[in-house]
Amino acid sequence: MSYRSGRSKWLCSVLTTGALSCGLLMAFGPLGPGTSRAALSPARPARTISLNESGNLHLTSKRGFTLNEQGPASGTVTGTIYVHLRIVSTSRVSAEVSIAPHGGSISGDATASYHRGSATASFSGTLSISRGTGSYDNARGSGLSFSGTIQKSNDAIAVRVSGRVSE
Repeated sequence: MSYRSGRSKWLCSVLTTGALSCGLLMAFGPLGPGTSRAALSPARPARTISLNESGNLHLTSKRGFTLNEQGPASGTVTGTIYVHLRIVSTSRVSAEVSIAPHGGSISGDATASYHRGSATASFSGTLSISRGTGSYDNARGSGLSFSGTIQKSNDAIAVRVSGRVSE
C-alpha cells in the first residue's frame, strides 16, 4: 500500500468518525439521550412580583376618544405609570399600560367596563402583562386588576393595578 493510499484511508476514517460524532451530539446532546437543552444552561429561578400600584396621572395629550396620561407610581415599585386609555364604547375601555421602574419597564394591555357619572367616570377590568425590558425583560402576567376614575373636568386619571407578575 502506498503512502498516499494509506493517508487517504486514514483521512476518510477521521472524517467519518467526526461526522458520526457530530450527528450523535446533534441528536442526543453532549450528555446523551433524554438530556434537555434546558438542563445544560444555568438555571435561573423564576421571580414573582406582587404588583400593587396606584398613580394620580395627568393628561399629556388627547386625540378623539384616547387619553394619554402619565404620573408617578406608588406601591410595590417606584417609577412612572403611562396609560393610553381608549374609550371604545359607552360601556368599555381598552388601555395600554406601562410601568417604568428603575432598571426597565413592564407593559401590557387592559380591557375594562366603563361607567359615566356626572363629575367622574370609572373603569374596572383586567390587565395582561406581555412585555418587559431591562431587568423585567421576561415579565408576564394575566388577570391583573386594572381600575380607576377619570375626572371629567380635566381628564386626569387615578389608576390602580394589582396582581402577580412572573419573570
